[in-house]
Amino acid sequence: MGSNERGVTTESGIRQLYVAEARASQFTAQVFAGGLLSAFGHSPTIAILDFVAEAEVNPENLEKSSLKITIQAAALTVKNDISDKDRREIERTMHEEILESSSYPEIIYECSNVSVATSAERQYSVTLNGDLTMHGVTRRQAVPARVVLDGDSLRAFGTFSLRQTDYELKLAQVAGGVLKVKDEIKFSFNILARKKE
Repeated sequence: MGSNERGVTTESGIRQLYVAEARASQFTAQVFAGGLLSAFGHSPTIAILDFVAEAEVNPENLEKSSLKITIQAAALTVKNDISDKDRREIERTMHEEILESSSYPEIIYECSNVSVATSAERQYSVTLNGDLTMHGVTRRQAVPARVVLDGDSLRAFGTFSLRQTDYELKLAQVAGGVLKVKDEIKFSFNILARKKE
């Protein structure tokens, strides 16, 4: 199947291309504080603003669908209502010391294995079984999601977690080690995509 084909017929039926609208979507990562400041709930939320997501969807058999998401690591920003000084320090640490965004500019998730748990009235409960590449490390990452197909739009929403150390990421320490982060990152997404003819 040619990657630029639209609504192409394959052995498994018709596949339709949906492209995410990043501005109409919400995609965040929550980092949890440890150390002395954990009692104050100082847990940064990272906004994922610059991403491209394309899904080739088989509406007759969702399990024959595929997805690719590419995130520009350097565009990740802190969403919390904090001082500009704290924001700059957290973002500098994230890009220079943890993600090393200049050396690993893209975070990529690719999935061609979709399992459907339930479906009703074009609403589906699915698990994406794909590969996440971050910081030069690729690991299998399951992502549970709810998917709604409504005319020419597709909406997918859900949450999933991963461990930073699985991707050889250094656990951040700021403010001289007073604020440390835990290994888990929790991602939340509510992504709107439109069908492309």
